[in-house]
Amino acid sequence: MIVCSCNVISDHDIKAAVAGSDDPLRHAKHVYGCLGRNVECGRCARNIKAIINETLGDCADACQAGCRHSRNRADTPLEDEEAEFALAAC
Repeated sequence: MIVCSCNVISDHDIKAAVAGSDDPLRHAKHVYGCLGRNVECGRCARNIKAIINETLGDCADACQAGCRHSRNRADTPLEDEEAEFALAAC
């Protein structure tokens, strides 16, 4: 199903981006960046957030112990510029 008609983003695109990302995508803007798109009208943000929460399950609010998203950030420090690029390169 198409969730964002401005960018032609489907629910499958969103689920794949969230599931395939090393960093937890928690907001619509994170998904847009990961998919290489820009927010247009923003009407789909609530639906994207609902799909993110559904895909993350228990990790939607905060990562639980043992979750792949709860890795130790001290092991892999990123500069601000590198972190922004990493998000855009998902």
